[in-house]
Amino acid sequence: MNSLREIIESSPSVRHLAFTTERENDEPQPLGPALWDWSRVSRVLVARLRSIGDTVLTTPSLFALRRFLPHAQIHILLEDWVAPVLDGSDLIDRVVTVPRDGTSARARVARELRAEQYDVVYNLHGGTTATLFTRATGAEYRVGFEHYRYARLHNHVAPSAREIWQRPTLHSVEQQLALIGWTGVPVSDRPATRLTVSEEAVATVSEKLRLAGFEVEKSERFAVIHPTAAFDTKQWATDKFARVAEELPARGLTPVAIVSSKEEPILESLIEQTSVRLIGLSNLSLPEVAALASRSRLFIGNDSGIAHIAAAVAAPCVVIFGSSNRAHWRPWTTHPNEVVFEDMPCQPCPGYFCAEFEKPECIRRVPVERVVAAIDRVIHQSATLRSAEESFRPGLAGGQGEPNSSREGFLERR
Repeated sequence: MNSLREIIESSPSVRHLAFTTERENDEPQPLGPALWDWSRVSRVLVARLRSIGDTVLTTPSLFALRRFLPHAQIHILLEDWVAPVLDGSDLIDRVVTVPRDGTSARARVARELRAEQYDVVYNLHGGTTATLFTRATGAEYRVGFEHYRYARLHNHVAPSAREIWQRPTLHSVEQQLALIGWTGVPVSDRPATRLTVSEEAVATVSEKLRLAGFEVEKSERFAVIHPTAAFDTKQWATDKFARVAEELPARGLTPVAIVSSKEEPILESLIEQTSVRLIGLSNLSLPEVAALASRSRLFIGNDSGIAHIAAAVAAPCVVIFGSSNRAHWRPWTTHPNEVVFEDMPCQPCPGYFCAEFEKPECIRRVPVERVVAAIDRVIHQSATLRSAEESFRPGLAGGQGEPNSSREGFLERR
């Protein structure tokens, strides 16, 4: 049998993260010399406003900081609606939340940040609001990129991430790690995304599944389908998701579709258009989404923040791309995953609308057959990795023995 390392390295879905195995005995390195005396640093703030996906893709930077500064206080500045994504995370000590609206509320947050007396602040967002908050902290070391609109409000300004890494194409994770690494923090191993799954979230989502007709007690295996996206240019057709759902029972998986409460009409349409039993949930919190994905055998969905949550809790993923830059936004994980797309000369684009066609053909032209083929490859890779893990698990001599009980039942880890 091949070694676990050989299996991982041979998987096309994780070649973009080959650095995690190629030099596994090397210590991670910074991307530049230390810009200050790190022994004097005890309080760090990371500013990363905006979306769910942006927050998840910040976790490798948080991991690198926590590893480098295990005894420091590490805080993160997030918009209030997305903050629950990091509930229970051991990568941070505090989440400071920013309300979406309200000048007076934001002024209160600025005063609160000032009172924290941070030593170092990293502005990973670069927008006006994040930059003003960075400046308001009064931190001794305020770090941002030179291309930021108000770069002058930082007192340590980094060159472009491409220049730092000396590479022309970067993932969003690498772009953020560049700013951290430029200041002397070891990041060369480019860690994967990671989220904490709470037992409370596992219990509540288990109950919601039970009420929806899912046989939790029978250890029913399932795949999560997320059929929605922020823009039409990123949202695969509902009828195609229905066809994919019909392929899952033959592979031993019950389809479980998740949407937000505002997206219930799409869920209803999906259920109407599929001929198989499908569990639908539209009332999950972000921690519950993470808990559900962590117990699934597979995630299938559009390029979205929910896909990044699934990848960050080690769910094998098949993600369908339309207008987005795949190199910049694909799942950042060492676990089996594939992106499916229709290559077109107009890709990537901002994605707010389609400038080339009446409707976004990039996402419309992705065929069901190609998604199903990706699902089969990811399922096969996942099964191979599980087999390898079990053969290397202590107490299973020669790879024989019963599967670990932690893989049985919804309330236990997949």
